[in-house]
Order: sequence, then structure tokens, then C-alpha cells
Amino acid sequence: MPITLPPITRRQFIKGSLAFGGTVVIAPRVLATADHGDTGLDQNRVALLADTHISADPTQRYPGTKWPGTPVKEEEHEWVNMADCLAQTARSIIALNPRPAHLIVNGDCALSNGQEAEYKEFLRLLEPLRAAGITVHVTIGNHDNREKLWQLLPFLKREKMGVHAGVIELHHANLFLLDSGRKGILGEEQLNWLAKELDQRADKPALVFGHFNPCPNRGVRPNKGMRDGAALLKLLAERKHARAYFYGHTHEWQHDRLDHLHLINQPAVSYYFGKGHAHGWLDMNLTETSADLQLHCINRNHAQHGDRWQVRLKDDKPTELSNT
Repeated sequence: MPITLPPITRRQFIKGSLAFGGTVVIAPRVLATADHGDTGLDQNRVALLADTHISADPTQRYPGTKWPGTPVKEEEHEWVNMADCLAQTARSIIALNPRPAHLIVNGDCALSNGQEAEYKEFLRLLEPLRAAGITVHVTIGNHDNREKLWQLLPFLKREKMGVHAGVIELHHANLFLLDSGRKGILGEEQLNWLAKELDQRADKPALVFGHFNPCPNRGVRPNKGMRDGAALLKLLAERKHARAYFYGHTHEWQHDRLDHLHLINQPAVSYYFGKGHAHGWLDMNLTETSADLQLHCINRNHAQHGDRWQVRLKDDKPTELSNT
């Protein structure tokens, strides 16, 4: 099963913040939500994040350039504090009315290779969201280490690990979370699991999430993407109720489609490539006929802030909504 972090109470929030060696400022009304159930949560709203790349050092900044190792002039740097970006994202999501009941971090939670100290900081930054009643789901990316993250989550039982994939069953759609691991491989066992689970849930539209891009060389960086991406796309193409595949990894906001299947490239929350590229998160609202996406940039003055895209759940007609 995937890694799922349930909501926490006021006491758990305070205790957890102290345990992770830091504090997070959170409004009293948010803590009150944690103590009184899921009041104010929308079960048809999901916050979508990817590539948070949190460092063990909350003050560490990254120069947003083309990609690591590319020489650039000093004036071309756009310095970004990764922890601040995730904290700002959390505040924006908590301020929504109603708040999303679920949040998905679609891989590359950590900055380097999934060190324990990185995950302690990552989990600390997620605590305000959990205290606001939001359930957080995490997939694994190439910068992550599942074992080290699991070690910090003793409430997740080891015997439940098995296939690291799972389903979030919502009213209007089922969300399938896949584990493409550190090397971009789903593997035969997971592909067979996905085919079986999709066939058993053909009564609802399916939205599928995995960290790696299924096609090579998508985004601003040349990369091979998911090694068995062709097999995944074939599987999804054969099932008309599979409406979209969401991925991160390439750190770029883009969207297109293959027949009935939408391909949604999530932007990085914190760590991005290409000066001027959008970084932020997606607000997804599910209805009976569509999944409506809106881009929230960290820089609200960015030209793409507020971009919208609609995934039709009941027909094959693509619809792009105007910017707001």
C-alpha cells in the first residue's frame, strides 16, 4: 500500500512538532478542526503536489536554473527556499474554504536521496495540513527512500507494505497511486495489480498517479522517463474509464492527451528548472463529469498563476478553461 498520513489532533500536532525538532505556526481555528472531525473538508477536492525536494536544512536555497550542473551567470539565478515553498503551499491549502479532504505528494519528497533528516523536516512541514484534517498520501520518486520514510512512521504496519500501490475511492472517481520507485520501473506485479483493480472498478472514472513521466524526454530536461511507461500507457489505453495519468519528475506544468487519456505534468512545488518556469501546486475539484484543475503558483504574479485545465470524466471531448 502507499504511504498515507492520517489527520492528527491538536495534542499530536504539538507533540509531533517538538519531536521533529521545530515549530510550525498554525492558527487556533485550524487546530480546532483537528479536534472536531472533518468539518469544512470537501471530499471531492484534492490538493496535488510533486517534487517538494525538502532538505534537512530548512534554510537551504536552490538556484532555479536549467538543471543541476549547467553553468549559469549569477544574474540568471532565482533563489528558492524549498522549505518556505512547502510551508507557503500548506498555508494556501489550509486557507481554502472548503479545504480538500485529501492531498497527494507525487514523489521526490526529499532533496538528495531520502535521508532520515530530510524526511523529518518534510513530515514537520506536513503537520499543519494534517492538523487541519487533511489526509496526506505520498508516492515515491527517484530522490526518495521508502524504507527510511517508513522508519519514521511507526503507526504504518510493516505487514501492509506488499505492492506499494493503492486506491483512494472518492464519490466521483477512483484515484490510483503507483510506485515507480527510484529507477522509474513499475514492474510486472504492479502493472498486473493495476489492471485487475481498474477492471474491478470500471463503474467510476479512474485517475492514475505516479512520479515518473511515461514518455521519454518530456519537460525541460532530457530524460528517459519511466522504463515501462509504454506498458502503462497501453494498459490505460485499453480501459476507457482511465481518464488521466498525473506525474512529476520533469518539474514542468504541461498537459496534453493520448486519445481519451489526459497526461498531466505537475509542476515542482519547490525545486524547478528553467528561469521563469512556474512552480507550485494544483487544486483539483471533482464533479460528476470532470476533474477541474487550477494551478497555484508560489509566485502569484507569475503569468501562469490561475491556469485551468479540465479532464472530462464522461466523454472524450477536451476542454480548456480560460485563465482567471
